[in-house]
Amino acid sequence: MTYLLAAFLGVVQGLTEFLPVSSTAHLRLGEKLLGFQDPTGAFTVMIQLGSILAIVWLYRVKILHVIAGLPSDPDARRFAVMIVIATIPALAAGALFSSKVKSLYDDRAVIAGAFIAGGIVMLIVERLRPVPTILNAEHTPIARALGVGLCQMLALVPGVSRSGATIVGGMLMGLDRPAAAEFSFFLAIPTMTAAFSHDLFEMRHSLTANFGAEIAVGFVMAFIASLLVVRPFLEFIRRAGFAPFAWYRIVLGLAVVAALAAGWR
Repeated sequence: MTYLLAAFLGVVQGLTEFLPVSSTAHLRLGEKLLGFQDPTGAFTVMIQLGSILAIVWLYRVKILHVIAGLPSDPDARRFAVMIVIATIPALAAGALFSSKVKSLYDDRAVIAGAFIAGGIVMLIVERLRPVPTILNAEHTPIARALGVGLCQMLALVPGVSRSGATIVGGMLMGLDRPAAAEFSFFLAIPTMTAAFSHDLFEMRHSLTANFGAEIAVGFVMAFIASLLVVRPFLEFIRRAGFAPFAWYRIVLGLAVVAALAAGWR
């Protein structure tokens, strides 16, 4: 039964990591609902690596092209600089505030409020966003990339969603929907790797072999689910936009509020 729960939560991680719905909040709520025990947080941290590796695999050609072109290709250097600059605000905010924000990770009222507020913001941006002028994530100007990076700082709050914050930020910066989503994917690689490395270092003394099988199951399922969701997600938003995700966030947030009002502890 524990392995089945680990597999299910791995799928949840993989499906929600790159959608604008907050994978961390979904994992926390899922663990509470299913009674899955992860007292040190090792399971939650380790299965995120599955999602990181999935996006690296999906964009491996682009990543290898950039790495190979750094010595001689101005476009490759510009792309690398763009991603580094966009990553800096989140790294700085994480270094300053992550320990304080982590105390909110199990606060379901905060998660519900972030779900609802994020959904409302997404609906507003979908309706009032500027006319897109950037159709390719790789052509994002450095200043606008920094603007997306500043929006990513909001993802420290549980329930906000890293991908949601960066996608909304991208649309506000003039990127069209698929370009904003792809920029979010590129930005996820260094940001999530840094967050994973930090969390892994903090809990290095808590990692034991006793929980290794569950982590392995969750990791594999997160990797597979992330691989399967990214391409269909891009196609979906080209057709339908982000409103369905916004309404999903609002409905789920209201459901959590109702559960708390009914005495869910």
